[in-house]
Amino acid sequence: MLRSLGQRPVTGSDEDPRVVELRTAVSRLRRELAALRTEFPDRVIAEDELAALAAMAGGGLPEIPRLRRSLLLIAGAIGSVSALTRALTEVREAVDHFGQPPQPPP
Repeated sequence: MLRSLGQRPVTGSDEDPRVVELRTAVSRLRRELAALRTEFPDRVIAEDELAALAAMAGGGLPEIPRLRRSLLLIAGAIGSVSALTRALTEVREAVDHFGQPPQPPP
């Protein structure tokens, strides 16, 4: 909702809002994947890459090529699981923001 008004989320620190967004999106997808009872062949790959993304987001500014590689692996692993589409889209959008320079404060 804040994005539609051109505002940035308040994080209480000088932390890059892209990192906060990535961490939030990865956390949501990890929760939804864990709650999904359906087994599929590449689930372990998705879980491993989500853990890698979470670690990158927890360590400050992540490497963009590594972010994109992880996103491709996750999308390939869970892309056909329709229950995870929205959460996967949020992760993709968060990763895409790293291709853009950070927005200056209003």
